[in-house]
Amino acid sequence: MELKYLRTFRAIVKEGGFSKAAEKLNYTQSTITFQIGQLEQELLVTLFEKIGRRMVLTKAGEQLVPYVDEILQSVDKLRFFGADLSQCQGSLSIGVGETLLCYRLPSILKEFHRRAPNARLFLQSMNCYDIRNELLNGTLDLGLFYEDVGGFGANLTIHPMGRYPMSLVASPGTKQRYPDFITPDRSIPVPFVINEKNCIFRQIFEAYLQKKSILLDHTIELWSVPTIINLVKNDVGVSYLPTFAVQADLDAGELEEIPTGLTGSAISAVCAYHKNKWISPLMRLFVDLCAGTK
Repeated sequence: MELKYLRTFRAIVKEGGFSKAAEKLNYTQSTITFQIGQLEQELLVTLFEKIGRRMVLTKAGEQLVPYVDEILQSVDKLRFFGADLSQCQGSLSIGVGETLLCYRLPSILKEFHRRAPNARLFLQSMNCYDIRNELLNGTLDLGLFYEDVGGFGANLTIHPMGRYPMSLVASPGTKQRYPDFITPDRSIPVPFVINEKNCIFRQIFEAYLQKKSILLDHTIELWSVPTIINLVKNDVGVSYLPTFAVQADLDAGELEEIPTGLTGSAISAVCAYHKNKWISPLMRLFVDLCAGTK
């Protein structure tokens, strides 16, 4: 059985279709179709079936996925066989929540590259739910995200990075105009400036507003946390973020914290990987550095 057939099968599952897998692997679609045909002949099963205009996994295909993952993980282990494992080499694919990437990870990356100058990191700024899902699917080596998203049970190995307080922040002028986010059953004519709908901070604060029956003017939805902070500093609205992301601006007096019924709440950051993932020396170094940031 050709290993490349298994990699092609896994790429189709990950990318969601034959054409996307072909583009990812730099193959023609006919090559992808041929390889899957060969794999199906060897296994004597049908792995994909056409439903409408899409090719979807059959039950046999679904059952094959964990076996393929196990084989490909074993191949990754063999890359280190006979090598000097005391030297960290290779690459890691890591998904990171943006606030962690911007404000907690730089010092870790600096130390990591000092200790492993020959290593390569492929970093992606991602939504925490997407990080969790890709870790469960085996498409990321590591994820740095907020544990509050939940939904991973015993399938992920978790290393705590720290528990961090949250703050509702505004410019001094905005706070002066709208200082009360505690009194229930009211409308506050100020925008909420925050990430997209699956942002865990947004979900926490919107649940609080709903519980208090507090209605804000509207939501300004952005991806970039530094941009969100800059807009809030310039009187555009309020935002709810980990305090470490806005601490420098609070200290400088460019932002102020507004008390809420959530004051004192905190959010837990973790470094995680799939429980079946083989821990290479490179991966162990990165995890240890993350776990030391509490």
